[in-house]
Amino acid sequence: MVRRMCSKAMLALVLLACGLVDAGLAPARAAEPTAAGIWEKVDSAGKPEGWFRVAEKGGVYEGQLAKVFPKPGEDPATWRCTKCEDERKDAPVVGITLIKGMQRQGLVYQNGTILDPRDGSVYKARMELSPDGRELSVRGFLGISLFGRTEVWKRLPDNALDDGKSTARPGSPSGTKAPAKSGNSGGGRQ
Repeated sequence: MVRRMCSKAMLALVLLACGLVDAGLAPARAAEPTAAGIWEKVDSAGKPEGWFRVAEKGGVYEGQLAKVFPKPGEDPATWRCTKCEDERKDAPVVGITLIKGMQRQGLVYQNGTILDPRDGSVYKARMELSPDGRELSVRGFLGISLFGRTEVWKRLPDNALDDGKSTARPGSPSGTKAPAKSGNSGGGRQ
């Protein structure tokens, strides 16, 4: 009799636990990170070259060049996509949408394109987010992914573009705001 009561009590506890899970009262798993955010590309010396803002729009992901770090004597205000052949023709490079049409499948983003504003070339593109959401591998390629180049961008805080809210980066142009730590991704053409 006691054994039967213990069995019923256990069954009641299991049913109660299942009810809590079904009611949404049990702890939820952490959401998978997305590519949406601010990303930094650095050169081979670890110095920032550009910051990119990736956002989800209408179910696809796009990326804009949000900030550049010019070399002495360069004026990014004069940089235009003069060789672009679409709606981006003659658009200022800073603020231009470089990444278009990326469709998310978990941590992988594909079926999109990426623009090289230096020569107006548009390449097929693929992005892959690290499981911790801190690195974004961006690959531009011709035809098949084998014929391309990958850059690894590092995630910045969401407020990185807000003046005065983040710390200055050592060795960057005066007034540049960003977190002090950055990785090396290589650089160059997509």
